[in-house]
Amino acid sequence: MAKLSKPAKIYLALVFAILYAPIFYLIFYSFNSGGTMSSFEGFTLEHYGAVFNDTRLLIILMNTVIVALLSSLISTAIGVLGAIGIVFLRNRKTRNAVLSLNTILIVSPDVIIGASFLILFTMIGVQLGFASVLISHIAFSIPIVVIMVLPKLQEMSSSLIDAATDLGASKRDILTRVIIPYIKPGIFAGFFLALTYSLDDFAVTFFVTGNGFSTLSIEIYSMARAGITLTINALSALIFVVTLGLVLGYYFFTQRAGQSPGTGGAKV
Repeated sequence: MAKLSKPAKIYLALVFAILYAPIFYLIFYSFNSGGTMSSFEGFTLEHYGAVFNDTRLLIILMNTVIVALLSSLISTAIGVLGAIGIVFLRNRKTRNAVLSLNTILIVSPDVIIGASFLILFTMIGVQLGFASVLISHIAFSIPIVVIMVLPKLQEMSSSLIDAATDLGASKRDILTRVIIPYIKPGIFAGFFLALTYSLDDFAVTFFVTGNGFSTLSIEIYSMARAGITLTINALSALIFVVTLGLVLGYYFFTQRAGQSPGTGGAKV
C-alpha cells in the first residue's frame, strides 16, 4: 500500500481536527464548575452526577439501550438471512432489483422514512411508543446489515458448500457450520453498525415516538430547546464514550474473527 504524501497527511489532520474539535470542546466544558461554556472556572463532576441522579434520564437511557440492542439483534438475524437469500437467487435481474431496493432504503432521507412509518402506524392503529420505535429501528437497520454481510457471502467460494453437500451435510448444517462461521466478521460489523445507528437516530424516532416514551436523542433535543446546560455536555460526552467503545468493540471482534482458524469455514 502506497504511503500518504505530506500534503495528504496535513489535509487528513485538518479534516479530523474540524470534525473532532467541537466534540472535545463540548467534553472539556462538561467538567466546568462555572456552569457556562464561556469560561472554564474549575474542574467538577457535578454535571455527570446530575445525569446519574436524574431518574427520568436514566429511564430514557434504559429505553434507548433496550431498543438499540433488540433492534440490532433482530435486524441482524433478518439481515443475515436476507443477504443469504439474495446471494442464492438464481435470477440475476431479480437479485439486482432486490439489491437496488435495499440500497434505496439506505440512501433515503430519514425524514421520509420517519414520515412513512408515522402514516403507516396511524393507518393500522399501532400506538406510538416502544413498539413503533422498535419496529422502525429494525426496519432501517436491516438494509445496513445486508450491505455489511453481502461482501463476505460473495467472497465465499461455492466449493465450500459443494464439499459440505458431498460429505452429507444437511441444509441446516451448511448454514450453521459453513456459511455462518465464514461470514462472522460481516455479521459482527452489521450488528455493531446497526447498534450505532439505533443509538444515534433522531429523525425517524422523532416521528414515531409517543407520549410517555423517549430516547436519548429526543431528550437531548428537548433539553437543548429549553437552553444549553452543561448537563447536556455531560450526557453527550457519555454517549460519545459509549459509541467509541462500540467502535473499538467492533474492531476487536473483527480482528479476533479474522485471526480465528475457523474463519474460512468450519468442519462438517
